[in-house]
Amino acid sequence: MQPDDSPEKHSTLDPWRGRYAARAEGMIASEVRALFAVAARPEVVSLAGGMPNVAALPLETVSAVMSDLVMRQGTVALQYGSAQGVASLRESICDVMALEGVTAGPDDVVVTSGSQQALDLIAKIFLDPGDTVVTEAPTYVTAINTFAAYQARITHVPLDDDGVIPEALAETFARLQREGRPAKLFYTVPTFQNPAGVTLSAERRPQVLDVCRRAGVLVVEDNPYGLLRYDGEPVRALRADAASSHDVIYLGSFSKTFAAGLRVGWALAPTAVKDKLVLAAESAVLSQSPFTQLAVDQYLRTQPWSDQIKVFREMYRERRDAMLAALTEFMPPDVTWTSPAGGFFVWATLPEGLDAKAMLPRATTARVAYVPGSGFFADGDGRANMRLSFCYPPPERIREGVQRLGDVIGQEIKLRDTFGATQPQPARGPQAPGPELP
Repeated sequence: MQPDDSPEKHSTLDPWRGRYAARAEGMIASEVRALFAVAARPEVVSLAGGMPNVAALPLETVSAVMSDLVMRQGTVALQYGSAQGVASLRESICDVMALEGVTAGPDDVVVTSGSQQALDLIAKIFLDPGDTVVTEAPTYVTAINTFAAYQARITHVPLDDDGVIPEALAETFARLQREGRPAKLFYTVPTFQNPAGVTLSAERRPQVLDVCRRAGVLVVEDNPYGLLRYDGEPVRALRADAASSHDVIYLGSFSKTFAAGLRVGWALAPTAVKDKLVLAAESAVLSQSPFTQLAVDQYLRTQPWSDQIKVFREMYRERRDAMLAALTEFMPPDVTWTSPAGGFFVWATLPEGLDAKAMLPRATTARVAYVPGSGFFADGDGRANMRLSFCYPPPERIREGVQRLGDVIGQEIKLRDTFGATQPQPARGPQAPGPELP
């Protein structure tokens, strides 16, 4: 029997089918979000989600900050606020950005609901249907979904262990110009990149800025992980070394360095762009929550928050080390991976002929979850890759999960060698070699 594909059937499932705006067709489920139900099962070791470990926060202190806020400023915190954000928090944000070399004033900061809302607002004010956005390959999955929702065309530029390749970026801009679809934005996560874990080198940073400036392309620098460098001082932001404040929009967030559930992020933008972001924010939410903004601001002003970031760094460093050690011990030959100097993620590449997306059901049956690499490419490429997150599970669970994953990959290799690869996929993204194995 053929499936019922009649209009009557569709109207029963969704009576508004055919009435949605064209841009709704670009709204697709994130492969990361789709894994949450499976990864949340207690027997599954989740190497999938990039959830910060808020258990490391001094929760009693945070509770006291919240209580004091309500007692002292409750009538302000529980009222409507400004779409640009609380002025005192914007001042504190400038102090945070200064740690990465950024000099800025609070008037050019817009507070948002996480940096994700800032990205959505940027897409809203800059992108018309058919416009081109250039991103790294791979890139942050929700950025892909955001740009697609505004009907933009995404063009990728390759990464290696030192970040995006400036020559390839320049060639891409030139090709798009010749094709009559010049790039409007270059979206980048230059420091401890999501998903690859790599960092744009100090040598390449001015080169990338120069390439974008010559091409007249606005840089959107998404930097949620910048303060989570495991050794040494934070890496200087691209925005810190831009020739003009008009060249870069900087996105930041407290989700990784304080509490994701408060949903407080920001955009630092040129004045004219900032004004449009405020108008876009007003139409979206009227105003951000004054309560969560004041809570973050009071925490920054009254608590040793830089010491807390050191606690996070040490915790995540221990978990990064546990993952790299387990990968070395349990991965079959020809599996390679990156070695991040900060952030949350390792990017692994499977041997030729293996498909990370096709392998995922067998991995979850073996009680381990990861994110297939194809979710981080607009064209579905990257099937030979997987993102492994080490931020949430404790070290012993990371080791257990990697061991399970290594067993699954070993079984896949045996099947490949016996029956051949059904869908061989080229490895994509940075290709940092794993250790030599016997």
